[in-house]
Parts: sequence; C-alpha cells; structure tokens
Amino acid sequence: MTAMMRAAVAVGYGKPLEIREYPIPEPGAGELLIKLETCGVCHSDLDVRKGSTAPPESTFPLILGHEGVGIVVRRGPGCNVIEEGARVGLPWMHDTCGHCRECLTGHESFCAEHRGHSFDVNGGFAEYAIMKEAYTVVIPEAISSFDAAPLLCAGVTAYGGLQKADLAPGKTCAIFGIGGLGQYAIQLAKAAGAIVVAIDANPEKLEIARRLGADHAILAADDPGGQIRDIGGADACINFAPTNRVWDDIVTATNPLGRVVSVAQVPEPVSLNLEWLIYTGIRVTGSSVGTRQELRDLLDLGASLKLAIDIETIPLSRADEALDRLERGEVDGRQVIDFSLE
Repeated sequence: MTAMMRAAVAVGYGKPLEIREYPIPEPGAGELLIKLETCGVCHSDLDVRKGSTAPPESTFPLILGHEGVGIVVRRGPGCNVIEEGARVGLPWMHDTCGHCRECLTGHESFCAEHRGHSFDVNGGFAEYAIMKEAYTVVIPEAISSFDAAPLLCAGVTAYGGLQKADLAPGKTCAIFGIGGLGQYAIQLAKAAGAIVVAIDANPEKLEIARRLGADHAILAADDPGGQIRDIGGADACINFAPTNRVWDDIVTATNPLGRVVSVAQVPEPVSLNLEWLIYTGIRVTGSSVGTRQELRDLLDLGASLKLAIDIETIPLSRADEALDRLERGEVDGRQVIDFSLE
C-alpha cells in the first residue's frame, strides 16, 4: 500500500482549504523529501485563497504554505550537499531560472521565472514536501523549529527590505505596519543601530513595538508624518502596511537623500511628485522576499540575536481557520502549524 500524507489544499479562489490525503511524493533528481515539523501561516497564503494574488488556476488543487521546517528523510539522485537527518527550511522560493541578469547579479528574488512554494508548486501545509536541494537552507541548532518557521518568509522579507534602507547607527528608521514583518523589522533595525519609529493603527500593536525596542510609537491617526518630522525626520521609511494611505505621511517624514522601501503588496496607486523627487534625492524602491544568501545571513543573525515574535501553534486541521483569523486582523504575531498536534 502506498504511504499517504495529509495536506491542507486550496481548491479554488474564494473556497475554504480542504484537508486531503495524498501519496507521499518521491524526490526526483536534485530534490529532497522532508518530513515537516512546523509551517508558518503567511498573509500570502490568504491572498492565494482569496485570489487577490492569483497563481494560474491550473495549479489547483494546490498545497499552501512556505514557512516550513522539517527533517530530510530521503534524497533524490545527485543530492550530495545536505544529508539525510538535517533540519532544513522550506521557504517561499522553490527555484529560479539561474541564468538571467537578476539571478547572476545577486537579485534572484526578482527573477521573472522564479517559482514559489504555495504559488507555483506545492508547499508546506503538508506532512511531507519536496524541495530543490540547491534552494534549501539548513536551520541553525540555536533556533527552534517554531521560531525558525516565520523567518523563512516574514523574517527574510523584513530583512530584505532593511538591506535596501541603507541603515547605520544613529539613523532614524520609520516602520509602517507592525504585524509579523514589522515586528521583525524593529528588531533588525535596532540591531543595525537605528533609532526606530513604529506606526500602526492598532494601539496594541504599538505596545508590542515598544516591547521589541521601538524608540517611538505613533498611532496612524495621529499625524505620524508630522510627528516624525518633529523628531528630526526619517532617513528610511519602510512600509509593511497593506494600504496606500501611508504615502502622504511617508512623503512628509522622509529626509532628503532618504530611502523609501515598499514591502507590503498594495495594488492601489500613490501620487508621486517628480519635482519632490528631484529636490530631495529620495530613493523609492520595492523589495520582494529575499535571496538564498539573505536567508542564510538572517538565520545566522537570528541564532545570535534570538529574533522572535509571539507564536501561536495550531494543528494542520485549523489551517483554513488560521487564514480567516488573518483576514479579520486577529493575529498579533504569527500562527505556526505544529504537525505533532492531532
């Protein structure tokens, strides 16, 4: 009898995830089979279920999840780097083309042909998953499987954004949106020596920001742009809030020659005054997840800094409910599937 596994599967846009059984897959050439211990629940999974960030409909049914941690239990032909028994991470990036300019110059997360777990290929809301060995990272022993899981997307996305912010000791960094990504960004910006300003519409999120080390915490309704100007302006503004309403405050807050980094997926346009851009020299850029090297660097940093946010563990059977809670804004930190439950 073929060995089976359980998985939480997206079956179509706007439809609840279903718990289904599938045969445990066999790794092909250059592939690893991992047995999952944990998998974080990301807002991108909600976007796929809703269809607001839509993979081709032909990919359904699709196993969601791209913040997985598990043990290598089988290696396919040609795998000779990562041993069986290693604890590894299943991140967003499944693979890239490997030969475009972006891949060859260290910007592989912008590869137009890259494939993502839980978008183009099956992900980590399953008891077992297939990964490409070349795109697999080993998890440092100092990080638990629960703390490591959200680092594989939320953490590295925050890290990738901060890498583009040109932070240094004494610079001021304004972080808009204090969900899971913003909470990692606070810790990383403080580690870079920056003065951190946290902005959110939820007072409870601002309390979390203070606990994580933010030097200033401002409600989104209380003129954050003006308040940031009053304390000397921001040398970098990083947006993790899923709204374009932050733009006017960012324009007001950012110092000349500062950096504006857009991380949250916001489809609505903003008004960009080219004269303002010329006179200030401000650089505006986007940031998409992170590269393999950035993920390795973040995990090493996380092992020494003990990067962490509030984790709530859930069984696989509650994966769809977890997405509902995300949509209602009921999650302060990160939900992580614990495959030992149930």
